[in-house]
Amino acid sequence: MDHILTLRRAKPSDLAAVDRLLGRSYPRLLKQDYAPSVQVLALPLISRAKPELLASGRYFLAETEEGQVIGAGGWSAALPGLGAEAAQTAHVRQVAVDPARLRQGVGSAVISEVIVDALRHGIRWLDCLSTRTAIPFYDALGFRVLHEVDVPLAPGIVFPAVRMMRQISP
Repeated sequence: MDHILTLRRAKPSDLAAVDRLLGRSYPRLLKQDYAPSVQVLALPLISRAKPELLASGRYFLAETEEGQVIGAGGWSAALPGLGAEAAQTAHVRQVAVDPARLRQGVGSAVISEVIVDALRHGIRWLDCLSTRTAIPFYDALGFRVLHEVDVPLAPGIVFPAVRMMRQISP
């Protein structure tokens, strides 16, 4: 990556910037792997920042020197949508990279920060519900495919994803 990148913890006041990033990233990058019907129903639901993540202290932003948010991602102890927790397992949450910054190390830097923070909290495993599009990204970072899963987003709306996992501490 040729540009200076700053990583920091997100704050609730970052909501609009994260919304803009998700709005740039998800519709463009997921188009090739999801049917138009899924895009129409699911994208408006997943392309919005989660205030609870921004306030958790476990969500990170990658910014340019000018302060533009070009990457984001975090983790939670609770399984998204279900609230269930597994000992020593954290769940990667809402990772996104600006399409203009793909393959420049932004996403890897965000996941590295997630790993460091999760390790500080005694986490040994990272679980993620990956989009079909992001499978090669997570695979390159050591995650392994477990199985396909339909993520419930709202009554009658599910998002096809792939559950992946990585051990981060022996």
